[in-house]
Amino acid sequence: MLIVMRHGATTDEVQKVVSVIEEMGYQATSMPGAQRTAVGLVGNDGRVDASRLEGLPGVQEVIHVSKPYKQVSREWRPESTIVKFAGGVTVGGTEVVAIAGPCSLETERQVLESARVVKEAGAVILRGGAWKPRSSPYSFQGLGRPGLKLLAKAREETGLLICTEAMDPDGVGWVSEMADIVQIGARNMQNFSLLKVAGRCGKPILLKRGISATIVELLLSAEYLLAEGNHDVILCERGVRSFDTMTRNLFDLTAIPVVHKLSHGTGLRDKVIPMARAAIAAGADGIMVEVHPNPEDALSDGAQTLYPDQFTQLMREVRIIAEAIGRRVAEPAAVGA
Repeated sequence: MLIVMRHGATTDEVQKVVSVIEEMGYQATSMPGAQRTAVGLVGNDGRVDASRLEGLPGVQEVIHVSKPYKQVSREWRPESTIVKFAGGVTVGGTEVVAIAGPCSLETERQVLESARVVKEAGAVILRGGAWKPRSSPYSFQGLGRPGLKLLAKAREETGLLICTEAMDPDGVGWVSEMADIVQIGARNMQNFSLLKVAGRCGKPILLKRGISATIVELLLSAEYLLAEGNHDVILCERGVRSFDTMTRNLFDLTAIPVVHKLSHGTGLRDKVIPMARAAIAAGADGIMVEVHPNPEDALSDGAQTLYPDQFTQLMREVRIIAEAIGRRVAEPAAVGA
C-alpha cells in the first residue's frame, strides 16, 4: 500500500502517517519525491483499514499496489533507481556502464592483465569470480578468498570498481568487505536465505536472472533485497534456458525494459558482440561481458569469453550506438579518485 501526500504536506503530517502505520503493526517507509512525498506500508496482509489513513491531514490518496512485488514496482517508486559509486560512476542514469573481466580468477598475472585490458577499452567495473558455481564437482571452483586479494590489487592499480559473486552467507561478508558490488548469480537467484543476508550487507547488489526464472520471479527475488533495506539493486538479464541448444542461452531482449541489465546472454563468443549491441539499443543501462587475455586457456567458460581486441571493438560500437540514442558510455575513473 502506498500513501501519497499532498503537494506541500508538512513534515508533521508525514510523520503522523508513519506513526499510524506503525500503530497498526506495519512498517512505514517515507519516500520524498521531487513533487511530493509518499509513504509506503510494508507487510500488508490484506487486512489494512485504509480509511484510517485516508482521513489523515495531508493525505491525497491511498494506492493499493497490485503487483506481488511491492517496493520494486513502479507503483511504489516511479523514479528510476540510480546506483552511485566512487569516482562518479552511476548505474541507471544516462550513462551506459561496461562491466568486464574473466569468468573466474586464476592467477595474479591473469587478473592484472585483464584489468588493464578492459580499462583501456573503456570498462569502469572489473568482474571476476573468486568462487565459481559449476555443474560438475570436478570443474575448477575458483581461488576462493585469495582471489579477493587479487581483485583488491587490481583495483589499487587501475582504479576500476570491483564486482564479484558471493555464494553463501559467509561469502557475503567476505565479498562485501572488499568489493564495490556483490553479485548474486543465476543459480542463487532464489536462494532466499542468501538474499536476506545480502540485503543487509551495505553494498550494492547485482542480481542475475535465473536460467528458468520468469521476470516476476526475478523481481520478487529483488524484493527480498529491498525488504532488508538495500535499495541499490542492479538487475541483470543473462539469458534463459530454451529448447534450442545452438545458442546455449536465449537472451531475452524484451526483458530489458524491465530488468535493464545485460550479461553473457548467449554463451557463445560470436554471439556476444551482436547481442550486446542490441541490448544497448533496446535500453540496457550497461553490459557485463567476460574478457580474458587468453580465452582458449580459461579455466571456465572460455567459449563465451571475448579476446581483448574483440572487447575493444565492442566498446567502439557501443559508444556509437549509445550516442545515437542520446546516451554516452561511462569513462573509467582515474586511479585514486
